[in-house]
Amino acid sequence: MHDISGLFPAHENLGAISVERAVAELRAGRPVVLAEATGRLLVYPAEQLDKTSAETLERIGGARLILSMQRLERLGVARDAPGLIALPRIDLDRIAALIMDEEARIDAPVVHPIPAEEAALDLLRLAQLLPAAILIKLDAPVAGVNEVAGCDIRAFRARKITSLRLIGRAPVPLEGATHSEIVVFRGGEGLRDQAAVIVGTPDLAGPVHVRLHSACLTGDLFGSLKCDCGDQLRHTAKFMAENGGGVILYLDQEGRGNGLSNKIRAYGLQAQGHDTYDADEILGFGLDQRRFGYAARMLDLLGVTRVRLMTNNPKKIEALRAAGLDVSDQRIQGRPTPQNIHYLATKRDRAGHLLDVDVPTAED
Repeated sequence: MHDISGLFPAHENLGAISVERAVAELRAGRPVVLAEATGRLLVYPAEQLDKTSAETLERIGGARLILSMQRLERLGVARDAPGLIALPRIDLDRIAALIMDEEARIDAPVVHPIPAEEAALDLLRLAQLLPAAILIKLDAPVAGVNEVAGCDIRAFRARKITSLRLIGRAPVPLEGATHSEIVVFRGGEGLRDQAAVIVGTPDLAGPVHVRLHSACLTGDLFGSLKCDCGDQLRHTAKFMAENGGGVILYLDQEGRGNGLSNKIRAYGLQAQGHDTYDADEILGFGLDQRRFGYAARMLDLLGVTRVRLMTNNPKKIEALRAAGLDVSDQRIQGRPTPQNIHYLATKRDRAGHLLDVDVPTAED
């Protein structure tokens, strides 16, 4: 047998690699096996179910559906943790209703999951899929199916922070900030690269203007009026160019970490009258799935230790302080529009965003 361990980069951890492979398998609609000391579980993403996969899972037998705490609450069950529902049959219509239908209600007893089963939900979140999976206990490994350890899933985010590394950098003149440089880092969650935009020549010895900006395809690129993201991004770059420079961390965390597909699903629910957080909860997500540990690591690699954070989100301030950075804040927000004013009010009233404009309460 050949030893190829030398082909793996020194910073890589084989456990983290197995998680990345599992994420890729789930996103492709293929099952994975989750291994714990208590045994093995076959994990299949509920949103990927079709007639063929349902028939296969039913032949194996013993299937259960795990749902997040938020989705169970929407189904009428008050919970402080995820829960499991037995599936005597793999009924596509029933499962589709349980994972996405805003009018659905629970139709069976809910039992508490063990840690291995909760790890399956964490794996789905890393894959940016709906937090709902078909789980089946297995007696033995399954040939040809990727296997991942629960302990590696739980350690994945911390390992990815430490393995983050700078890949390349180049000057890129931007509108309103012609003296800018883009720096790319490899790492973060889910096999995605991250970028920093260094505007001007900030003094890294003093407090540096910094913005943590989560990618927003609809707002940043297409100018959506439903949010203020694009405004904040462009205003920040212009402000930094005119005020001694700064650093924008452009983080691949679309839809508050839920991913683009779930963000658009949530937009569909918003079009039916739900606010931004209710829409996410109907899909099974909490108020905010984002984590900013690797943003702090990016700043560390750039040599930034003192931050003047341009934000209206107190959680970003708390996250950087928890990572050991010296943080003060400077408020920023985009234009209120008829299309986003209730969105801004909801962020203020439900998530504590520090918005200074006169917007109505979320109930108005």
